[in-house]
Amino acid sequence: MRRLENKVAIVTGAASGMGEATVKLFAAEGAKVVAADINVPALEKVVAEVKAAGGEIIAKQVDIGNEEMIKDMINAAVETYGRLDILHNNAARLDFQNDLNVKDLDVLEWDETIRYNLKSVMLGTKYALPVMLANGGGSIINTASMGGQVGEMTKSAYAAAKAGVISLTRSTAVQFGKQGIRCNAIAPGMVLSRDKIDNAPQFLTDLIEVYKDTKLVDYIGDPMDIANLALFLGSDESRFITGQVINADGGILAQNPTVPGLKKANINW
Repeated sequence: MRRLENKVAIVTGAASGMGEATVKLFAAEGAKVVAADINVPALEKVVAEVKAAGGEIIAKQVDIGNEEMIKDMINAAVETYGRLDILHNNAARLDFQNDLNVKDLDVLEWDETIRYNLKSVMLGTKYALPVMLANGGGSIINTASMGGQVGEMTKSAYAAAKAGVISLTRSTAVQFGKQGIRCNAIAPGMVLSRDKIDNAPQFLTDLIEVYKDTKLVDYIGDPMDIANLALFLGSDESRFITGQVINADGGILAQNPTVPGLKKANINW
C-alpha cells in the first residue's frame, strides 16, 4: 500500500523546488493533491507531469499573502476531494536586496516578509484546522529554516519570520494534539536542484562552497531530501511525532561553530 493512500494534501509553493518535489512524491504515494502556487504556467506544467504519471491532482493559483485566496485553497480541497489530511505550508518569500541588517532594513520589506512567511502559515493553519478536526485529525507541516534558529548577517526579517513559524508550529501542536492534529516544522539548510547548481551565477557558486565547507555531509541538499521528510511527516509512520523542528541542513547546526575553522587549521581539539 502506498504511504499516503486515501489522504488529501495541500502543498504551497508547488511550482518549483521543494514544493514541486513534494507534490510529485505525495501523488506517487497515493495522495490526492491540491498544488498551490502564484506562478500559474509553472504550476500547470507540474500538474500535467503528475497527471501523466497517473497521479490525482488539481492546480490552485494562490498568493499566500492574500487571506481570501488561502481560504479558497482550503475550500478547493474540500470541494474537490471531500476532506483534508495534510497541509504543507511550504511557500515563502525572500528578498536579498531589501532584507538587510536591522539598521538598513526597509520597513515595508519587514512587513511583507512577515506577511508572506509567517502570517501566511498562520492563515493556512487557521483555515485548515476546522476541516482536519472534522476528519478526526491531520498533519500540518511547516517549512521553517535553519535561519530561524540562529543569528544572520542579513535576512533579518526572514529569520524573524521563520523563528515565528517554529513557535507557531509548537503552539499548534500543543493546542490541538489531543484532537488528532500533529504539527511539525522542517528547517532546511541550503537546498538546490541539480540544474540550479550547474547554472549558478558566481555569487551563488561562492556561497555553495561556503556551505560545503560548513556541512557535515559532502553535498548540497536536493529538493527530494525535503520531500522525503515531508512524506514521512505526512504519513501515519510519524504518528508519534509532533511539535518538532527537524533540521534538514546537512548537519550544520549539529556542530560547535568553531569546528569548520578547527578543521581548516588541522586542529584536533
